[in-house]
Amino acid sequence: MENDLLIVEDLMLLLLDDDHGIPAGAGTLYYTLGGAMLVDLALRGRIEIDEGHAGLNGPKVLAVDGDPLADPLLRDAHEKVAEKPRGVQTLLITLGSGLDTQVVDRLVERGLLRREKKKLLRLFPTTSLEVEDGRHEAELRRRARAVLEDGAPPDPHTAAVLGLVSASGTLPSIRPALATWSSTTYQRAKELEQGHWGAEAVNAAVMRTAAAVAAASAVAITTVTTTTT
Repeated sequence: MENDLLIVEDLMLLLLDDDHGIPAGAGTLYYTLGGAMLVDLALRGRIEIDEGHAGLNGPKVLAVDGDPLADPLLRDAHEKVAEKPRGVQTLLITLGSGLDTQVVDRLVERGLLRREKKKLLRLFPTTSLEVEDGRHEAELRRRARAVLEDGAPPDPHTAAVLGLVSASGTLPSIRPALATWSSTTYQRAKELEQGHWGAEAVNAAVMRTAAAVAAASAVAITTVTTTTT
């Protein structure tokens, strides 16, 4: 099944609680979404990892030239990467800051989510996110369960989404649950996080990029969580 949504969009759909519209791992969401943008670019051959120049912020990420990307979100991300070589952790912040609003706007425009205006305690106006059309998310969750519970081989898109979810540390807290939580599902998610996708058609450089992004996301998120508790 070809997926016309970006990895970052599917990732947001999974992270959002269907009952409350609040994303899992909200405090470090920008790292996770920034990582998704890098993997989206990697799958299109528009970035590469310079593993020979890894500093405190992880390996350098380099832009790969080509025709302008049609998707404005991808095009903007690629332009930011192309400004100068930067460590992957730095780019997670650069790309992820403010990205949640843009991604939600796209999901609303696609008719997958809607914004619902309510009053908190019947007094204070607030806006929540509600599911408008849940068919795409239901299919995404079906593929996730097949991979995590049944060991089905993932397509590159699903593998990237689940690997990033695992790196973010939010897999156990996603509601509704993506899969029955067990040591087996945990291990499978970790393998995807590390770039072990089992897909021969995927360029090895893409898997290395995904693994580097996931590792940087996990390190950055752990650092933020530790310093704020």
